[in-house]
Amino acid sequence: MIKEEKALQGRTTIFSYGVQGLRNRRQPRLGGWLLLLVTVLLTLIVVPKGGLIPDYYAPGDIATRNIKSPRDLLAEDVPLTRSKRDEAANSAPLVYDLDTTAGIQAIERIHQGFGLLLQLQNDVEAPKSEDFLSGLESNFGVPLVEEEIQALLGLALGQTIAAFTRDLLTPIFTRPIVANLQAFEADRDRGILAIERSGEEELGSQILEQTIGLNDALRQVKNELALITGITSIQQQTLLKLVQQQLRPSLIFNQQKTEQWQMDARQQIAPVLFQIKEGEMVVREGERVTADQILKLQAIRKSGRDNRSLQTAVGLLICSLLLIYVGFYFTQKNISKFRPDSRDLLFLAVVFLALFLLIKISIFIAAGMGNTFAYIDSSVYLYAIPFALGAMLVRIVLNSETAFLFSVCCSLLVGILFGNSLLMVFYVLIGSLVGAHGVRHCQQRTTLYRAGLWIGLANMAMLIGIHLLTGRNFELQLLWKLGFGFFGGLASAIVVNGTIPLVESFFKYTTDIKLLELANMNAPILRQLMIEAPGTYHHSILVGNLAEAAAESINANPLLTRVAAYYHDIGKIKKPLYFIENSGGQRNKHDKLAPSMSALILTSHVKDGVELAREHKLGAEIIDIIQQHQGTTLIKFFYDRAKSQTEPGMPQVDERDYRYHGPKPQTREAALILLADAIEAASRTLTDPTPARIQGMVQKLINNIFIDGQLNECDLTLKDLNLIAKSFNRILSGSFHHRVEYPEPVHIVREKVDAEEKTPAKEKAKIKSANSDRKLSKTAQNSETATAEDSPEDLKRLGIS
Repeated sequence: MIKEEKALQGRTTIFSYGVQGLRNRRQPRLGGWLLLLVTVLLTLIVVPKGGLIPDYYAPGDIATRNIKSPRDLLAEDVPLTRSKRDEAANSAPLVYDLDTTAGIQAIERIHQGFGLLLQLQNDVEAPKSEDFLSGLESNFGVPLVEEEIQALLGLALGQTIAAFTRDLLTPIFTRPIVANLQAFEADRDRGILAIERSGEEELGSQILEQTIGLNDALRQVKNELALITGITSIQQQTLLKLVQQQLRPSLIFNQQKTEQWQMDARQQIAPVLFQIKEGEMVVREGERVTADQILKLQAIRKSGRDNRSLQTAVGLLICSLLLIYVGFYFTQKNISKFRPDSRDLLFLAVVFLALFLLIKISIFIAAGMGNTFAYIDSSVYLYAIPFALGAMLVRIVLNSETAFLFSVCCSLLVGILFGNSLLMVFYVLIGSLVGAHGVRHCQQRTTLYRAGLWIGLANMAMLIGIHLLTGRNFELQLLWKLGFGFFGGLASAIVVNGTIPLVESFFKYTTDIKLLELANMNAPILRQLMIEAPGTYHHSILVGNLAEAAAESINANPLLTRVAAYYHDIGKIKKPLYFIENSGGQRNKHDKLAPSMSALILTSHVKDGVELAREHKLGAEIIDIIQQHQGTTLIKFFYDRAKSQTEPGMPQVDERDYRYHGPKPQTREAALILLADAIEAASRTLTDPTPARIQGMVQKLINNIFIDGQLNECDLTLKDLNLIAKSFNRILSGSFHHRVEYPEPVHIVREKVDAEEKTPAKEKAKIKSANSDRKLSKTAQNSETATAEDSPEDLKRLGIS
């Protein structure tokens, strides 16, 4: 079990690194193959769907578009075929089974019973044993009491047996007897086929003419008995009782054989076909749909639904390729923020395919639901499909431009999937755009459900508009559509909420929701930073405030900027005392180190920070900012110290050894943190931080960083730098505000004087030394961040007054 878990963990890790390796690899070939693969798979998904011909029309509905037959068809007229087969089944004869031996066997049993009575009559003194009585009952089929037996013994049995069986019973018992003569006569009018039960031989119709009913036969026996003279009333009743017991229907209706004949008659009727020519206009837009036209539409759907042919599949593939490639190329060349790498393309491909698979499965489910609940049309269930979830995912993970392209391509392909329906394109496009806009600042889980609510309302509005556009009157199905459309919006939010953690895990994206979790100051790495490097912790919070305000001013990502600022210096945890903000008044550790070693320690905090960020799974975007937040800036203090310590004749100090390893900031957010980091550190060196001095410091540092080329690889403009400077000035002026000095009470002044007089001379010297060290450290920090002298000409280049 443990081995399996380790193997699974290993596979997950390999997959994660594989996806991570696709980042920032803009390979045209790989992207092209991904787009081709997505297009082919989409074609395979769309082609088997038979939804190009609508099935929701009822007789009398108004057609919403023209529909032509894609090929020559011989379609079955199902209602007419069913009618003819029903007619053939109804004309099939009703099968009756005739048991020709039933009457003879009944007479034989009565004859044997009279034989037993005759033996008893000849031997009067013979006792009536149990065997005699049981044999008598077996032959007659009914038990006889003593009085009835004595009545039969009183007959002249020798003569009675022959006359009774030959003259009275045989003519009646040998005729076909039915249980209900009236029902038999009704069936006879329809047609009856009599079959001999034992031999399966068909009997002629002449024998059916002799058929009598069971009650008629019994009445005839009673009348014949009344004509016999010389017998008493009890003897007549006893004989009638014996006949009634033996009299059984011999002609019986056979349900199974009748159904078999009817089935054979149905199968003999060939389907009734009607011809549909290729290109024949089946339905015209605006006309009332007739029952015959609905039959033709259904025939087209069943025959292949006009998109299973190879020609149609190739056409769909070409259209899909053009749509995706042209849309991708146009957006990439004309929208600067659309710069997807291979990982982004893989993510888009997975979302695209997953969405269409979900739609395809939902179509099958809708068809099944329509059969189960007949009062709701199957097409109504389709509006519950969460069409907007793809655009919402893309907007949360990537950006608005990509989400817009995704929405357009998705809606057009869905329109093809649903029978080239332009109305379906509008429905999906509006819902997707509303959903993408609703999650543009998804910093809370409730934002998703709020977006789902807006999608549901937009869906309802679109359904009302479509209903009015098609010219339909108000109907109950519209209410069902509105309900399912609203549910589709909420379903989009629910599915996205459950899918985001999977996307973050497998594709290693850092969404706004993930950033909110990382912004928790109780995160383990931030608590460790607060305990081991409190000065860096406080510095990071201030940098976060500066960078967030600047990001808001230039429409960057404020949340990413603030959270990345919290973590940008976590690498200082490993050597906190080598950074001045964590020294706590102690002696500067760099005083005893060579300048090259000090520079190596300072630059190592970037590498250490990247390792810690990967260990704590902070996300690719934050790791990039940690790696870029110093750019390739020069550690000028130690570089100048190294140059001053170089003796004549020695090799010159290489400036590259005293620069951070970079890379330079690639995004606006990384550039903002670089600027805020330098300005927050430099602001600590101001002795009298007035607004004017703060403004001068901010302008000088931004100018120096700009001149050093640290902003060459990001998208910041001169206008952005001007807005950033104003934002920094506003925040720092508020942080360094002055307070009114309150006069101290006299007793506090006296206590301070007394304490100063009692302080030993050695302690005063230590305090003085510590203050001088602190000033030296601040000077080093100031020297590290400053890289050039003031230059009014350069300030003018920046557009900063």
